[in-house]
Amino acid sequence: MTDAQSDSAPYAIELKGISKAFGPVQANKDISIKVRKGTIHGIVGENGAGKSTLMSILYGFYKADEGEIFINGTLTPIPDSQAAISAGIGMVHQHFKLVENFTVVENVILGAEDGALLKPSVAKARKLLTELAAEYELHVDPDAIIEDLSVGHQQRVEILKQLYREADILILDEPTGVLTPAEADQLFRILGRLKDEGKTIIMITHKLREIMDVTDTVSVMRRGEMTATVKTADSSPEELAELMVGRKVLLRVDKSPTKPGQTVLQVRDLVVHDEQKVERLKGVSFEIRAGEVLGIAGVSGNGQTELLEVLGGMIAATSGEIVLNGDSIDLTGAKSDGQSRRKRGIAHVPEDRQREGLIMNFAAWENVAFGYHHDPKYQKNRLFMDNAAMKRDTAEKMEHYDVRPPDPMLQAKNFSGGNQQKIVVAREIERNPDLLLVGQPTRGVDIGAIEFIHKQIISLRDEGKAILLVSVELDEIFSLSDRIAVMFDGRIMGERLPDETNEGELGLLMAGVTKGAA
Repeated sequence: MTDAQSDSAPYAIELKGISKAFGPVQANKDISIKVRKGTIHGIVGENGAGKSTLMSILYGFYKADEGEIFINGTLTPIPDSQAAISAGIGMVHQHFKLVENFTVVENVILGAEDGALLKPSVAKARKLLTELAAEYELHVDPDAIIEDLSVGHQQRVEILKQLYREADILILDEPTGVLTPAEADQLFRILGRLKDEGKTIIMITHKLREIMDVTDTVSVMRRGEMTATVKTADSSPEELAELMVGRKVLLRVDKSPTKPGQTVLQVRDLVVHDEQKVERLKGVSFEIRAGEVLGIAGVSGNGQTELLEVLGGMIAATSGEIVLNGDSIDLTGAKSDGQSRRKRGIAHVPEDRQREGLIMNFAAWENVAFGYHHDPKYQKNRLFMDNAAMKRDTAEKMEHYDVRPPDPMLQAKNFSGGNQQKIVVAREIERNPDLLLVGQPTRGVDIGAIEFIHKQIISLRDEGKAILLVSVELDEIFSLSDRIAVMFDGRIMGERLPDETNEGELGLLMAGVTKGAA
């Protein structure tokens, strides 16, 4: 579709004066937005800006307190998701809504059966899936079990589900969060094909580069309000970031060349089996020196989690050796746990802040003290801890790390995701560790908090500390790492210097393809 055609195309979606409050929190405030038919429209904003709430209203998960929804020019009440589907709206969620032990075709017809007898529905779906796959390059085996498919193919199934239900409007929430670069490129080709066929696509993402590459128009939300809608070609990542945050944002970490010192961590032939005796780490070896960041790239589920958990003392290893500052660490779990790791100078920012980094119903000051409650400055005497000292310490950390609101008494669950992450990062970095283990440091974190957290990691590196960074975000890996190792299926596939590689090469390694095999 040309720009001229795009400008003259009718509106597939028009939201007028949409407002939604949850108690005292105004999630959406008088939002109006128009999305032209046959375009890809991006929506960006910080955590808590109201993006997901707005799309949930459009898809019928929530009902707006005020406002109207027009689909193809017609006023269309959407009280629930069934009404949204009937109006031709489909949504592909960030976390897929698939039954893992069902086949592709069973997932596609689930909830859209033609009657009590499944056989006719399955036959119809199989025929239609073949046609859709050919038309939109969504090739996937209809009889494959979901749990046996790659993440990229599972996402194709989600899109096929919506097309099977004859959706003309597709909402995609963070669609590339768990994809390799090659899978993301394939997704964008599919979206382009859907657009060419007249489908309308709304894409929620925090990746500004994807917005620039894929969308025709982009809307920016901040604090529940729509601040701007611009043609993507007339904007830039820097402008969009400033509109999102309300100030200029440094999109790439400004760091000096590394000056690595002595070896802090050596990992040799590390093997880990899970509780089902499945081998998760298969002879992993690497080292990290003082004053450098080793980034571990890879799609989630390829052993990175187990690597962090072994190093952090959360699980035992089957075999191998870990040497910290010249001394071996017991890997059996008998004499080693998270507490002993902390005493030896290892700090750990876990991948899942809510399940592993915080106790959500406890106050911020309690969470800041967790794991470090034996610190002498927290002790009033041998019998009692000094709660007042913990609260003062938390207040200081909150001020330094710009945690909002800066209230040590507030429960962790009442902070936004970005501020929850700042609490965890502050607790671990401020302990001046020799080795920092950090998993997915900015997962679900808005662009302003990303900038801050990145600066803290580089500051620690510049103080001569060793840092192991695990991230599925290649931009983050390239921005922070001094060396990059790629994991696939529990193995290190290769190691590269950031200046001597690119996303294409890393993407192949992330998919298990070495240069010779390619």
